Amino acid sequence: MWDFSIGRALGLMAQTAPFILLRIAVYFGIAVGYVLATGVGAGAGYTFGLFGDEEFRTTSSVWGGLIGLGLFSAALYWAREYILYMVKAGHIAVLVELLDGKPLPAGQSQVAHATAVVKERFVQANVLFAIDQLVKGVIRAITGLARGILGILPIPGGKQLADIIHGFLRVAVGFIDEVILAYAIRTRSANPWDSARTALVLYGQNYKTLLKNAAWLAVIVYGLSIVVFVIMLAPAALVVYLMPGAWAAGGFIFALIFAWSVKAALLEPFAITCLMEVYFTTIEGQTPDPEWEAKLEQLSGKFRELKARALGAGRQQPEAGSSDLRRA
Repeated sequence: MWDFSIGRALGLMAQTAPFILLRIAVYFGIAVGYVLATGVGAGAGYTFGLFGDEEFRTTSSVWGGLIGLGLFSAALYWAREYILYMVKAGHIAVLVELLDGKPLPAGQSQVAHATAVVKERFVQANVLFAIDQLVKGVIRAITGLARGILGILPIPGGKQLADIIHGFLRVAVGFIDEVILAYAIRTRSANPWDSARTALVLYGQNYKTLLKNAAWLAVIVYGLSIVVFVIMLAPAALVVYLMPGAWAAGGFIFALIFAWSVKAALLEPFAITCLMEVYFTTIEGQTPDPEWEAKLEQLSGKFRELKARALGAGRQQPEAGSSDLRRA
């Protein structure tokens, strides 16, 4: 079936309890922020609607809630680099050390230690974010290989089946970009662009194993997310009931938001931990295949850009010539 240990992943999550609590605070705080922003917007719209009839009040309340929801979403969009830098990457840094059997430094909090490790590897948040975006583009290209292979198979409905599987795999690989970042942290390379390039080549030459495990994790994570969504419908409906005006769709939206917060705070780190275990075990002792590197160069413009940035960073730091594979 799969190649990861659920028990080990849960054990590692328990050992990183400070980061789990941080993720809960951040993502549940975001969910509450959505509710409050929507409620304030609906309230403002309802107040404005007092100048008209009941239908006008209803319409203005709905529009006020949507505007509040949109404004908070825009603010969150600008904060995404910070969340990746301080929350996700920090948690990955601690998980990497625990997966390698290293004790965490005594007398220092996990969050402070992880922050120092991330800042050492990625001096600025925008560098980490740029690498993450390029990595996602390359992963999408690799996933497209599966669709291309299925699309040419001589089976009835092959193209339609390929489209469905490709869509599922695109959801499944949503965790893999953070595993690639974990490789950059693990190798302690002074050139994170080059570490990401190497990690992607290793991912590409083992993509069947990693996609299989990512697919299983997608089923587990999104299956549990649906259960959370159903459970959250009742309290979300209560929140909508307490809001001014008619917000019939609000219960559905809020349940989705709270299910997302549970997924981001608890289920995603579980999936990432499992995939990190599979990835590091699979690539153990391997070296990047030049044929796969050439294939990725041909397949993805994002990979070519990543490689160009790696070469540029290497020229700026000629002394950091150590191999990324030393600790892989």
